[in-house]
Amino acid sequence: MYIIHPLADVKTDKIGTGTRIWQYAVVFEDAVLGEDCNICAHTLIEGDVIIGDRVTVKSGVYLWDGARIESDVFIGPNATFTNDPMPRSKVYPDRFFGITIRRGASIGANATLLPGVTVGEYAMVGAGTVVTEDVEPYAVVAGNPARVLRFLSGKSF
Repeated sequence: MYIIHPLADVKTDKIGTGTRIWQYAVVFEDAVLGEDCNICAHTLIEGDVIIGDRVTVKSGVYLWDGARIESDVFIGPNATFTNDPMPRSKVYPDRFFGITIRRGASIGANATLLPGVTVGEYAMVGAGTVVTEDVEPYAVVAGNPARVLRFLSGKSF
């Protein structure tokens, strides 16, 4: 069983047990949401998005086609995901470049991730960071552009 707030607009039926979707969330047909996720208010998830288990998507996050979010990921409020490297009004690319967030990673509030980047397992992206390249597993990154501040050990999370 999952819970969908009556003010959410959810078109997919591919939702795992225990997932909660709050008011004003929009989830397109064919999106896949795992078990025990928390999809907060004022979010949007397009149809070619796959979300693993125990993922938190905070308010103001839009996940565009091609995004792949593995299990145990935290996405902070207003984090910005992109999928078109040369956006123009009414001009669409042949394909979109989705963002991949690996297991256990955390994305801070207001971080911006450019098309096609991968954030490695258990990495942490600081609030306001602009991610222009892949982030290594266990790396803590911050700044514009993102730079590695340190690496986490198993005792850090």
